[in-house]
Amino acid sequence: MIHLNEEAARCLLCADAPCSKACRNADPARAIRAVRFGNEAIARQWVAQADDGELEAAEKACIHYDRPIRIKEIAKALPLSSRPGEASGEISLAIDFCGIRCENPFFLASSAVCTNYEMVARAFEAGWAGVFYKTICLQEIREVSPRFDAVYENGRQGDFYGFRNMEQLSENPVEMDFDILKRLKQNFPTKIVVASIMGQKEEEWIELAKMAEEAGCDAVELNFSCPQMRLAGMGSDVGQDPELVTFYTAFVKRNVKIPVIPKMTPNIAHISQPALGAYFAGADAISAINTIKSVTMGDGSEVNGCQTGSGYSGRAVKPIALRHILAMAKNPIMKNIQYSGIGGIETWRDALEFIQLGCRNVQVCTAVMQYGYRIIDDLILGLQNYMAERGISNLADLVGELLPKFYLPHDLDRDTIVYPKIDREKCIGCGRCYTSCADGGHQAISFGEDRQPRVNGSKCVGCLLCRLVCPTGAITPAKRVHKKS
Repeated sequence: MIHLNEEAARCLLCADAPCSKACRNADPARAIRAVRFGNEAIARQWVAQADDGELEAAEKACIHYDRPIRIKEIAKALPLSSRPGEASGEISLAIDFCGIRCENPFFLASSAVCTNYEMVARAFEAGWAGVFYKTICLQEIREVSPRFDAVYENGRQGDFYGFRNMEQLSENPVEMDFDILKRLKQNFPTKIVVASIMGQKEEEWIELAKMAEEAGCDAVELNFSCPQMRLAGMGSDVGQDPELVTFYTAFVKRNVKIPVIPKMTPNIAHISQPALGAYFAGADAISAINTIKSVTMGDGSEVNGCQTGSGYSGRAVKPIALRHILAMAKNPIMKNIQYSGIGGIETWRDALEFIQLGCRNVQVCTAVMQYGYRIIDDLILGLQNYMAERGISNLADLVGELLPKFYLPHDLDRDTIVYPKIDREKCIGCGRCYTSCADGGHQAISFGEDRQPRVNGSKCVGCLLCRLVCPTGAITPAKRVHKKS
């Protein structure tokens, strides 16, 4: 029996997938993509009508560089409880953001994924609700080559969990970019078009914001956070200075009527300090986070033999992004301000976490660069299915619902303990739990000749490191009990 997620992870997610072209009654590529992006519960619908012959033909058509994906076994391993999803498809993901009605919470982040009219139009047609268009400035932008690097999972090319970029802002003439935004809003009136701008002084911020408003943009995002600007006084230089954030936000607010959304940098100890400046200046919402300053050391990170630090993104940064959202959302002073979450969002579950911490929409960049606009299908379906299972019909009901669960460290329960419980049927006797506990824990697991781990309750402190390293999910938490004195 295959491990469903492991086998699906081998899929190359081909464009115009040959496996699906070989099937008349099924779309195995779509089913596998559903598994990859957290929708295994509803993936069966795309292979339910296929017979063994079709699935075997799909495997023969697979162009994997190693061995074909075991499509037939994947189809059989999909949960039998899968349902076509008609009920969840009826659930609306519409939500208000800064007084603007959005058809769903999924937006393109200001980046390389939205640099011209054709790209954004295709994204809108695919189902994305809106765009924070690539940042526009009045300075000449000259990019380096190459300007991207990645940190791969287990060294596997094409599947990166961390992404580093040295890209700056839009290289288009300013008039061209605002013409693009104007045409996008005219041709897609139900979509949300946000101009991301960056100035170097007060007059530039005001000029660009007014141009955005005149172009018909729904809102303007103030980029206080780009980590790799070659000119001083721009990007994260501003975002690290609460006074500048306050002044520039106030200048823009006084000169335009559309919503103003400052974008915060994570390259700071306390994000709430500049965020408070934006709040007191009248910001309608806050975007967070931009990329994290970083260094990668591979050959791909060199520019003509030279190295530099630049922005890091991808799923590796999601916990950091969530931490910054939490810090702002839990700030008792910053009430009645909305958030747009950014950082490591690939699946609907990632997006849900940002929403549950207070975000009314999310922005996606790196996942689109890796997998394409098509991931919107699983973002939408997954969130709809989750809401259907919980009986929730209004997406806004999920916004901030988990904030009450977050406490300061000194307020956490330190009088009870949760011991690990081992499922002998799932345990394969690899001994990973023993090794980790012996060398990185509290030496509370023994491992005998029968290759069965056993927990010594007198030594176990309930850290549950063993659960995290178990490759089969055989270790789960037992019932919480009071600590022995």
